[in-house]
Amino acid sequence: MVGTHPINPSLRSQTGAKPAAPADGGAATGSLGARSPGNQPATSATHGIRHEALWLRWMPGLRTLVRYEPGWLRHDLVAGLVLATMLVPVGIAYAVASGLPGICGLYATIIPLLVYAVFGPSRILVLGPDSALAAVILGVVLPLSNGDPQRAVALAGMMALVSGTVLILAGLARLGFVTELLSKPIRYGYMNGIALTVLISQLPKLFGFSVETTGPLRDLWAIGEAILAGRMNWVALAVGLGTLATILLLRGSKRVPGLLVAVIGATVLVAILDLTERHGVAALGSLPQGLPGFAIPWIGVNDIVPVLIGGCAVAMVSFADTSVLSRAYAARTGTKVNPNQEMAGLGAANLATSFFQGFPISSSSSRTPVAEAAGARTQLTGIVGALAIVLLLVVAPNLLRDLPTSALAAVVIASAIGLFELAELKRIYHIQRWEFWLSVACFVGVAVFGAIPGIGIAIVIAVIEFLWDGWRPYSAVLGRPADVEGYHDITRYPEARRIPGLVLFRWDAPLFFANAELFRERVLAAVTESPTPVRGVVVAAGPVTSIDVTAADALAELDQALQARSIDFYFAELKDPVKDKLRRFGLYDQFGETRFFPTIDAAVSRYNGTT
Repeated sequence: MVGTHPINPSLRSQTGAKPAAPADGGAATGSLGARSPGNQPATSATHGIRHEALWLRWMPGLRTLVRYEPGWLRHDLVAGLVLATMLVPVGIAYAVASGLPGICGLYATIIPLLVYAVFGPSRILVLGPDSALAAVILGVVLPLSNGDPQRAVALAGMMALVSGTVLILAGLARLGFVTELLSKPIRYGYMNGIALTVLISQLPKLFGFSVETTGPLRDLWAIGEAILAGRMNWVALAVGLGTLATILLLRGSKRVPGLLVAVIGATVLVAILDLTERHGVAALGSLPQGLPGFAIPWIGVNDIVPVLIGGCAVAMVSFADTSVLSRAYAARTGTKVNPNQEMAGLGAANLATSFFQGFPISSSSSRTPVAEAAGARTQLTGIVGALAIVLLLVVAPNLLRDLPTSALAAVVIASAIGLFELAELKRIYHIQRWEFWLSVACFVGVAVFGAIPGIGIAIVIAVIEFLWDGWRPYSAVLGRPADVEGYHDITRYPEARRIPGLVLFRWDAPLFFANAELFRERVLAAVTESPTPVRGVVVAAGPVTSIDVTAADALAELDQALQARSIDFYFAELKDPVKDKLRRFGLYDQFGETRFFPTIDAAVSRYNGTT
């Protein structure tokens, strides 16, 4: 008789590992009764260091400040000033693209940069308004605000509050892995849909007119009708196209800041030629002087559900983007970033900006490289950039009065173009066609129904994709090839030798309610197709990582069906946690320990010994 060996109970209580030293040289946190060096009771000073380290753990910026090197200061100051020249036009542009007053874009830049400098773990990551969120915010704000700017600000602020709260709670619960559940094809499809939505939303401003937004594709129809009706402002279009062309042409330049040159050029042109008065070119106008005051973003009861959905949506999108960007820069700088801390830092920045007339923000894949190229060393770069904007609002609020709206639209369109993931989709098309079509379906969902419904479609598609592999998994009948060790799929090794009267069946997925019946059908089909009369079936269960009640009942029914045909039913390589579940279901005792083998070879030996 061959069976599994009982686990040595003494081994279960041994961890065999010493606690690792914390990163960055911080003090390790321990349990009650911790000992100090020399195996002596911990002193109050030691406890103080430990508590201080735990406190600083959630404030990485302060930890950086404690270890700040004087040689970094010059780099951070220069990088912060360079960064500010880009933060201003981009922040205003994304605020307008989100259906909000342009000044909100600066408020949503100042506050997050200051807060993230304390709570954010990445030293050079730049936070602020983002084009990927503009369509989501606009989809909530526009239909609910009814053209009221104050109401729009309150709605967007509450979205930021919801987003920040969700992110902080998720970070504390260590749910940083959640965004990894969306596969790359689905993320690409969603981002391509968002990019198209953002681009379409800016076309009316580029052409110098406005349309009532009802959805991306319907907006395209309305834009076409407006153009045919002669509503286009050719001068505004020329300014916008010139701005867009300058940004795109200088995008690859490391020496010339294309966006800054384009925006300054457009502003100077409008001011010198007085295009606002003479040709009706819309401009930003004077910004309110001073800084944002504290205000709670009150909304109506009827607005709660769409704002909650929108806030959760931007939380997911912003953290997905931030986690990817943070990991990329951590790898380049040779540092390590905790995704849970990143989630909490991003949440704190969103939560703070919600009370200062801001709106949901994320990391920036266009502004962070600017900070890096300018020599940023630490979070102080973001603080300098934020203070430079504060100086602008206090001292020179009229500086951007003549900034044309079509130029702002060009800034957003240029950023939206950078969101498209066409090269990756082409690669996916060639290596996995069905995932390509999943991505296309997600893209169409966003493009047709808008950003908020598109997120729901993306999540549904992700769940379906996740379940599909488990619902219709791969299975194989195994044989033993002459020149390869072990047992392998006979469809891959047609010459593999099969044991007469024994079916070796492998199932490459967990067993659960959705695939239990398919498992039964495939086992019985393998028995029917066997070239010799079958006396035994061995399930190579190594890939089976879990089992539920439905599947356990299906196993019991399959065992009865095989017994009725005088066929024995066995398992090999079944993992101990799965066996534990079978014990709870009563199935392990029903089958008996002799039905379970540690290896396929053991099961085959047992069968050969009884034939």
